[in-house]
Amino acid sequence: MRTICRFRIFSWLLCACLIGAAIGPACAASTDAAPDTDSAAGLQAKHSELSTQLSSNPFKRPLYLESTESPDHLKGDIYAVLNYPFATVNQALNDPSHWCDVLILHLNTKYCRATTNAAGTVLAVSIGGKNWESLNQAYRVNFDYSAAASTADYLGIVLNAKQGPLGTSDYRIRLEAVSLEEGKTFLHLTYAYTYNFSGKIAMQGYLATVGSDKVGFTNTAPAGNAPVYIGGVRGVVERNTMRYYLAIDAYLGALSTPPAAQLDKRLQDWFSATELYPRQLHEVDRSTYLDMKQREYVRQQTAP
Repeated sequence: MRTICRFRIFSWLLCACLIGAAIGPACAASTDAAPDTDSAAGLQAKHSELSTQLSSNPFKRPLYLESTESPDHLKGDIYAVLNYPFATVNQALNDPSHWCDVLILHLNTKYCRATTNAAGTVLAVSIGGKNWESLNQAYRVNFDYSAAASTADYLGIVLNAKQGPLGTSDYRIRLEAVSLEEGKTFLHLTYAYTYNFSGKIAMQGYLATVGSDKVGFTNTAPAGNAPVYIGGVRGVVERNTMRYYLAIDAYLGALSTPPAAQLDKRLQDWFSATELYPRQLHEVDRSTYLDMKQREYVRQQTAP
């Protein structure tokens, strides 16, 4: 069971370089600088460049996803138009505690707690399988949180973790967002990480067993043919980048509801959104997901 649980964790391997995963063009192993004064203009230009892909795609929403693979790292990127004003997005995501409410929506996130001291802010995230489990069964990943930029029309957030489970490291989740006309926001989310030899062996084990039938979103078939979706490690990173994006969207969508009803709406909306892509994202039934996440959310509020 422990071996299977470890393989299941690769269905999480996300978080990112959150959600996510998270959000800039650099891979997990890079050391790119914080967004400069041209970042807002650059993201606006990217929105214009992707206008065709955003308006016509198989996702049934204004979204573009891409992934890259090298011998030792993976990266997923999502660009999407959000139907929320930039001020709402900025206020919601420019707060580390809110990120825990986002990350816990992901099937494999078991716990998240934000703490701040003189050294900075850290998100302590526990990663596990797709079912309920105790925290001592999960893997702890500590993300350093930083608000790289925040202006009247641009937001940049970076989450970095040096070490991850099973031979993975250099997790990077970077999010950037810019204001659009008509009360909308353009978001870019990057999720990336690196892996060593032992991580590659573990990944191969996952892909050869419980992950053998899993696919991503990139269609490799020639135009006009039946879709053939990419598998392997790129399929892994694409699924998790999408899960984190959907978590962000579900969190933002629940903000207009009364506080007491927000958690249930976030959970319901995230699950419903993942079920739009069952070939890639279906793992458990709705009742199993809701029961597990309600329990995990309570634990997140109370456990040290």
